[in-house]
Amino acid sequence: QVQLVESGGGLVQAGGSLRLSCAASGRPVGLYAMGWFRQAPGKEREFVASINWSGGNTYYADSVKGRLTISRDGAKNTVHLQMNSLKPEDTAVYYCAAGPGNTVVGGPRFWGQGTQVTVSS
Repeated sequence: QVQLVESGGGLVQAGGSLRLSCAASGRPVGLYAMGWFRQAPGKEREFVASINWSGGNTYYADSVKGRLTISRDGAKNTVHLQMNSLKPEDTAVYYCAAGPGNTVVGGPRFWGQGTQVTVSS
C-alpha cells in the first residue's frame, strides 16, 4: 500500500508562486510514476503534471506548461510542484497521485487527500 501526503497549498495573489510537496511512503513507490491532478469547483478532476520514477521524463497539461514545474527527490520519495505566474483559474484542490508505468496520465493507482490552492485576482 502507498500513502501520499500533500503539503504547501494556500492563498496567493495572481502572478504569485506556491510550491506543493507530496511525501510518499510504502513500497514500491520508488519505482512508480508520480504526479498531480486538480479539481476546481463544479469541474472534473484534470491532469496537471507527471514525472517518471527516475525523474527523467516529465509531462504537463498544456494549460500549465511554462508556469508549473514538477520535480522528484528519489531519496526522499517526495515530489514537488513549483507553481509560478499563478492565475485565478489555477484555483483548485490539488491531488498527488502515484502508479506504475511511466506516467500517471492514464489513471493513477493511489491518491492523496488533496491540498487547496486559491489564487485571488
